[in-house]
Amino acid sequence: MTTGNFADWNGNMTDLGPLYPFVGWEVPMAIILLICWVVWHIWQARIENNLHDEYARHLRQDDNLHQAVMSEHTIERM
Repeated sequence: MTTGNFADWNGNMTDLGPLYPFVGWEVPMAIILLICWVVWHIWQARIENNLHDEYARHLRQDDNLHQAVMSEHTIERM
């Protein structure tokens, strides 16, 4: 990585070379990021589905669903 010679501003811009690191890696890094993002969403959905199934299984046991519904407080009309 070079920033060129600042003493002479009349130089050719193509002689400077890359002005920041990892030049040319923008597209591969964006693809890797996209793949990681999709994998994270799939992983998160599986975890949430497993957690939901666990809660549902718990509510189906020993009439827990009926107790949970009956313990809910509703807003009464005035």
